[in-house]
Amino acid sequence: MTTSDQQLRIGVLVGGALLIIAITYVRFCGSLALPAKPPPPAAGPTTGNARQLLSTAASSPSVYQDYLQKDAATAGVKAPSIEQMSRKLAYHVDEPREGYSLEPGKPAIEKAGLRLHLERSGDAVLLVIHNLLDSDVAYNVTTTPSLGAQLCDSARPLPFNAMVIARRGSETRTECAWRDGLAIVVNKVETVEVPPLSSFYLSETPPALVGLDERLVRGHRGASGSEPCPTMVAAAVRSGVDRGDIGWRDLVDFYARHRCQSYQFPPEYRAFKSDGERALPAGE
Repeated sequence: MTTSDQQLRIGVLVGGALLIIAITYVRFCGSLALPAKPPPPAAGPTTGNARQLLSTAASSPSVYQDYLQKDAATAGVKAPSIEQMSRKLAYHVDEPREGYSLEPGKPAIEKAGLRLHLERSGDAVLLVIHNLLDSDVAYNVTTTPSLGAQLCDSARPLPFNAMVIARRGSETRTECAWRDGLAIVVNKVETVEVPPLSSFYLSETPPALVGLDERLVRGHRGASGSEPCPTMVAAAVRSGVDRGDIGWRDLVDFYARHRCQSYQFPPEYRAFKSDGERALPAGE
C-alpha cells in the first residue's frame, strides 16, 4: 500500500470518528438551533366565522332585494319591491272568553275570516278550515279536545299546510281520535292577510318558528324549498313568547317579510302597525 493510500484511509477513519462524536453530542448533550417561529398573520378586516359574515351580507338592502327577486321566480309570482314588503298586513282575531264548541254534524262558525266545521272520518275527527277572504292568509286556530288530548296523537294526521290557506281555499287537519261525546273547543282564531311572496315564505317556514302547537301541526306539509330552514328558536325569543311579550302575529309578520333560510327573528321585532314602520330587512 502506498503512502498516499494510507493517508486517505486515515483521513476517512478520522472524519468518521469526528462525525460519530458530533452526532452523539447533539443527541445527548445539546440540540440543534432552529430558526424562530414566525409570528401569526395579522387579522384582516373580514375576521369572523362564516355565519357572521353571511348575516352581515344578508342585512344589506341590496342583498335582501336580490332574495326577493330570486324567491319570487322560484314561487312563480311577481317580485315585490322593498316598499311593498314594508306594508302593514291586515290582522284579524277572535278570542272568546268561553270558547266555541264544535261537534261533527253541527253548524259551522265563522271567525276572523275563516269558516270552521268538524267532521268525523272513520276513527278520526277532522277540522275543516275554509278561507273566506280575498287573499291568502296565515292562520292560527287554537283548540282543545273536550275529553283531553292524551289520545289525540293516536289519530293518523292528514297532510295539510299548517301555515297558510290559499285565497278562498281550505285546509283540513286531524284534531283527535274519535270518542263518544267528543267536542272540539275553539279557543282562539287569528289570521293575517298576506301577498303572494309572503304566502310562499310562510309555507317554507317550520311551524315551530311561529309557536304553533305541535299537536295541531303533525301533518304539516309546506312548500318544499331546496334550502331547509332552521327549526331552533333562540332562547331570548322563546322567553319572550313564554312571557307573552312576543305573539304569533309578531312571528308571522317577520317571516312573511323574510326568507327563513337567511334571517332569524330578532327578539325586539314586533308586527308592523303602519306602512314602512321600520327598515327591511329587519335585524338585531
